[in-house]
Amino acid sequence: MSNRVVETKNDRRVAAKAARKAAAERAARAKRRRQQLAIVLAGLAVVAIVVAIVLFARGGDDDSGQQVASAPGASASAAPPAGGIPADADPALKTKPVVQKGEGTVTELKVTPLIEGTGPAAQNGQTVTVNYVGVTYADGKEFDASWNGGKPFPVQLGSGGVIEGWDKGLVGAKQGSRLQLDIPATMAYGEQPPAGYPPGALRFVVDVLSVQ
Repeated sequence: MSNRVVETKNDRRVAAKAARKAAAERAARAKRRRQQLAIVLAGLAVVAIVVAIVLFARGGDDDSGQQVASAPGASASAAPPAGGIPADADPALKTKPVVQKGEGTVTELKVTPLIEGTGPAAQNGQTVTVNYVGVTYADGKEFDASWNGGKPFPVQLGSGGVIEGWDKGLVGAKQGSRLQLDIPATMAYGEQPPAGYPPGALRFVVDVLSVQ
């Protein structure tokens, strides 16, 4: 057998081995690309899930976590909020009350029943839906009222979602009641509140529409 034939066979074996090696490398690269793609897709899926959870949580928020007086200084309206008035409630609850300024100073929370309701009494942890008018105690200037927006205001008692004067003043209030809350500054927004909130003592007249 000539050296030429031997060399040709060797060349073929080397070429075949090189081809197999190249094919194996291509397969390995393809596998790595598939693994990397799978990792990227998994990461995108996790991001999508996190975004969906955040959007769902934000979408589930409502006004119950907001402080009372979120729109101080809004213009008054004589029209009652649509719906929400108990069928057996005093007809006066269908009309926005006129709230006068107070006299003297307010050093502690004072709750004055104006209309006695006959429904269940509110307890901590329950949600009460109310209409309200809020004025500054010293001059009777209205700074907020649910009547202006045409929508009653829900609040969970004891959750800290409203000022302390509400959290404590509405406990025990019966459905269908109208209450006057005289609240000292220490149980409201303080003497130097954040911008947009009224300072000093406040007076609210609150209609309790439902207790749940």
